[in-house]
Amino acid sequence: MSLGISACSSKTAETKQPAENTAAEKPEASKEQGVLEISTVRAQDPYLKFDEGESFDKNAVYDAYEKDTGVKIKNQWVVDGTVDGPQFQEKLKMAITTNDIPDLFPATPAQVQQLIEADMIQDLTSVYDQYASDETKEFMQKDGGLQMRSGTFDGKLMAIPQTGNPFAPQLVWVRSDWMKKLNLPEPKTMQDLMNIMEAFATKDPGGTGKSYGLALNKKFDEGALGLVGFMNGYHAYLNQWMEDGQGGLMNSDIQPEMKEALRGLQDMFKKGMIDPEFAVKDMQKESELIFSNKIGVLYGAEWTPAHLAQAAVKDGKVVQEWSVYRLPSIDNTEASTQIELGTSSYYVVSKKAEHPEALIKLLNQWIAVDNHPTPEQKVYEYGKGLKEKGNNYWLLSPVMAFNLSSNNGEVLPKAIETKDESLAVTKDQKTRYDRAMKYVNGEDISMWWEYLISGPNGAVSNIPYLKEHNLFHQNKFYGAPTPTMVEKREILNRKRDEIFMKIIMNQVSIDEFDKFVTEWKKLGGDDITKEVNEWYANIK
Repeated sequence: MSLGISACSSKTAETKQPAENTAAEKPEASKEQGVLEISTVRAQDPYLKFDEGESFDKNAVYDAYEKDTGVKIKNQWVVDGTVDGPQFQEKLKMAITTNDIPDLFPATPAQVQQLIEADMIQDLTSVYDQYASDETKEFMQKDGGLQMRSGTFDGKLMAIPQTGNPFAPQLVWVRSDWMKKLNLPEPKTMQDLMNIMEAFATKDPGGTGKSYGLALNKKFDEGALGLVGFMNGYHAYLNQWMEDGQGGLMNSDIQPEMKEALRGLQDMFKKGMIDPEFAVKDMQKESELIFSNKIGVLYGAEWTPAHLAQAAVKDGKVVQEWSVYRLPSIDNTEASTQIELGTSSYYVVSKKAEHPEALIKLLNQWIAVDNHPTPEQKVYEYGKGLKEKGNNYWLLSPVMAFNLSSNNGEVLPKAIETKDESLAVTKDQKTRYDRAMKYVNGEDISMWWEYLISGPNGAVSNIPYLKEHNLFHQNKFYGAPTPTMVEKREILNRKRDEIFMKIIMNQVSIDEFDKFVTEWKKLGGDDITKEVNEWYANIK
C-alpha cells in the first residue's frame, strides 16, 4: 500500500496544448443518467471573492458543473481559511471522529489511512476505470503513475491525488549589481558562493553600515530564505528517505553530509555572515534585511522573484538587480535539488455515498476545461462575467488536478528572448509570456519578477539541465505515516530543529550532531526506519 507525503509542489492552473475535447464526457450522456447530487465540505479561501448575489451555496461554477456534467454539488459545511488551515482541519477531524463525513472531500495522507482503517471510504478502482475519460487517464499518469500509485492501497484505488508538478527546484539568488560593484565572478562552486557572501558581509556593498552574507529564517524548509538549497549543496537532504546502497532506505537528517552542511553554516555564523537573530524571524521579517540592502544572497524556489519584487522595483525602476543560479556544490559532484512526490492532498468518497462516479465526472471536467477551455467554459475560471476580475472563481471547483510536468523551461526563455509568441502554447505559458514581454517592452516594469522567472537565464531556464542530468533528488518514501512516525515524528523533528539551530548559532559544538544521531535512533528513529523499509520492500 502507499500514499503520498507532503510536497512543496507548484500548483498553478497550468494547461497543455489545446486539443480536441474527445474524451470529456458529453453533457447528453450525463442527462441520460439524471442529476447526481453529491455533498462536500469547503474552505473559503481568502483569495476567493464572490460576484454580487453569489455565495458558496449559489454560484456560477456549481451551476456550470450541474449543467455540463449532471453533478449537483451541495455543501455540508463551509469554514473560513484554507483546506490545510486549522479551522477546516479541526472541523473535518470532528466529522471523521463522529462518522459524519460528506460524500466527497479532500483528505491528508494520514486521514486517508485513518479512513481506510475505519472502513469509511469507498474503493474507487472500478468507478475510475468506468467513468474516467481517456484524457483523464492519460493526464493522471504523466509522472509515470507515481502519484496515482500513492493513492492505491493493496491494489485498490482508495484516493484520487490532487496532482501537482514535483519538479520544483531550489535555486540560489544573488545580487548581480553587487557582484559587479565588487568585481566578483559568478558562483560556479560553493567556494565561489562563500567568497561572494563573505565579500557582501564585510564590504557592505549596500552602504548600510551592517551587512550579512546569507538570508535565513527560522523555518528550515521555507520556500524562500530556507536552508534546503544550502544543504543540498553539501549533498545533504532535509527530511527525506534515500537509498542506503544496500537495497533499503535511510533517513537523510542523520547522515554525515548533514553534519558537514551544519559545519559550513556554523563557520559562516562565526564570521558574522548570518543575521544573529534569524532564529526568531519568519520569512517576511528576515526579508526586511534584503529589502533594505543588507543581504544579497538567498536560496529559494522559482517563484522567489515575486517575493523580491517588493523592494527590487520602485517607482517604475529596478533598484536591485538579481541573478539566479543552479545550486553550487561543495565538491566536484553536481548538487541535486530535493523534491517530493508532487501531491499532499487526496479526494476520497464516503462509503455511504450513492454516486461515487460524481467525483470522476468532476475530475474529467476540471481536466478538460483547464487544458482546453471553450469561451463559454471561462465561467469555471472567472464566473458568470467570463472575464478576469481577480475573484479567483476557479477555487470553487471541488476537485482539481494540476499538471504533473511542465516544459516551461524549454519554451519560455526562448520565446521571450526571440519575442516569438507562437512558442507559448499553454495557458500558463501565454500568461507568463505576456507578463514578461510587458517588462521587456518597458510597458510595465513591475513585471520584472516574471522576467526573472521565465526569461532567458531566468529560474525555469535551469530546469531542462536539471532534468537532463538527473539532478532532482526525490524522496523515496511516499507511504502513509507509519505507526511510530505518527507517535514520534513530531518529537524527533523538534529535537532535530533544536540541535541544528544550536549548532548553526555556535551555541554547541558540531560534535553534538553525533549525539543527536544516537538519540534520534533511540527515540524512535530506528523503529521508523524499520517500518519504512518494510513499506519499501512491499512496493518493489
